[in-house]
Amino acid sequence: MKISQKGLYALQALMMLARHHHQGAIKIRDIAYEEALPEKFLELILLELKNARFVDSVRGAKGGYRLRREPSDIHLSEIIRLIDGPLAPFGDADQLRELIHRDLAHRILYQVFLDVRDAAARILDHTTLADLVVDLNLRAGKGGKRSKNQKKTASILPMVVGATKG
Repeated sequence: MKISQKGLYALQALMMLARHHHQGAIKIRDIAYEEALPEKFLELILLELKNARFVDSVRGAKGGYRLRREPSDIHLSEIIRLIDGPLAPFGDADQLRELIHRDLAHRILYQVFLDVRDAAARILDHTTLADLVVDLNLRAGKGGKRSKNQKKTASILPMVVGATKG
């Protein structure tokens, strides 16, 4: 699966906002500094995230950006679909289903591609910003217990994010 640099920056910025969710609005320059992101590009990304209602902006001296929803209510699939479009690494699901029915000689190959697409989508649909922040805190030794309902999906993210949009 390929995720653009813009998509990766959006995920990083939202993770930072999730870590500081209950601290109020965070200035763009602070997000850019903490996440080592280019500030001008980040401004455009945050504007897009604001228009899609993932974040709110606050004006004034205490202004900046904050998550509009709880981190546990924001799934990675929503963010990636907004920034990079469909999640399909091998084409969209409808195209693959069409090929499965039309190209009998290669049906099994397209079915495997569809299964890979569905598995990737399922992981991203069930991983929230809160999952990533909890996983990061656990790895850093910051405590926090994983609930029975939390899935250990955040450790899969490096395998999913490693590519650039092509």
